[in-house]
Amino acid sequence: MNPFILIIGAGPAGIGMGILFKQLGIKNFGILERDRIGSSFMQWPKEMRFITPSFTGQGFGALDLNAVSPTTSPAFTLRKERLSGEDYALYLDLLAEHYDLPIREEVNVTSVEKRGDRFVLKTNEGDYEADAVIWATGEFQFPNVRPFPGAEHALHNRYIDSWRKLEKGHYVVIGGYESGMDAAVNLVAYGNEVTVISAQERNGKKEADPSLSLAPYTWERLRIAERTKRLTVIEKTKVEKIYKDNNGYTLFLSNGKQMLTQPQPILATGFRSGAEQIRSLFEWGENGKPKLTVHDESTITPNLFLIGPSVAHDQAIFCFIYKFRQRFAVVAKQLVDRFRLSHDEEIFTHYANNQMYLTDLSCCEVKCEC
Repeated sequence: MNPFILIIGAGPAGIGMGILFKQLGIKNFGILERDRIGSSFMQWPKEMRFITPSFTGQGFGALDLNAVSPTTSPAFTLRKERLSGEDYALYLDLLAEHYDLPIREEVNVTSVEKRGDRFVLKTNEGDYEADAVIWATGEFQFPNVRPFPGAEHALHNRYIDSWRKLEKGHYVVIGGYESGMDAAVNLVAYGNEVTVISAQERNGKKEADPSLSLAPYTWERLRIAERTKRLTVIEKTKVEKIYKDNNGYTLFLSNGKQMLTQPQPILATGFRSGAEQIRSLFEWGENGKPKLTVHDESTITPNLFLIGPSVAHDQAIFCFIYKFRQRFAVVAKQLVDRFRLSHDEEIFTHYANNQMYLTDLSCCEVKCEC
């Protein structure tokens, strides 16, 4: 049997998975990308930077946090520590070329259907068939634009090209996690006044896991913004509704107060899972993430796997590249065993030695004594 495997998405998850297949010696696979390689990163606001720094630590047990394969480092390739979206898209493009990955760009998958043991994927250029599908579409292309009534009147940060282009004013940013604070510090840097409405309390319970707290890079920039006296943060408060009329935008808050703002409010309420495109093929948890087996496979659709930032197991959240890259080998190992694919077993050892093969999820608890 020579099964065909399709990876959907050519971002860090899809590219990383493709590189692993190449290194294993698996040839019968393809990658479909509806836009261009790394297109989500090309759509970041110009000012946005990775909150995870890049540094070439290979050889000393410290893989570059933003690398998607053990022998590459965006810090080495680009000679940069704080990567922009354009930087990272270039890194992914270089990897695709270097490893000669079988990618077809501008192929938009519109539906996926399981027919017997095979998948049929309908696209803008016809049907594709596969024995296994690995969904790697990420989240950035799927902003959470309707978290409450009237949210359509706000502008989601995903649609910002550059914060510099916005007219000067007093902006309200809805959401106090990474994207909200990134919006706030950039708006302040361009001379605006900003009020952030955050459901969380910044200095409340300290969480060591960066998936649950602001990154040090964000804290550093916040302190600079706060010194300008142009940043206000309203904590432990939610926006329940937005009403728009000729006077501007009225925000109804959970504390019973109302706030009128003239510039369009900025919505920084995060993103939804790209797996929602094929929602019926997954079971879904209360956290809005697909339910997965220990091999990151759909619990209801055999041979459908998920990789990337939407992967979650109980308290283990894999939303960062340095986290979700550790699950590529888990999926690959399941596929080579299931389909009895000829492969180089030493590659799995190589990935394990470089902290890119995580099977024991009990070790994912993040604790810091100081």
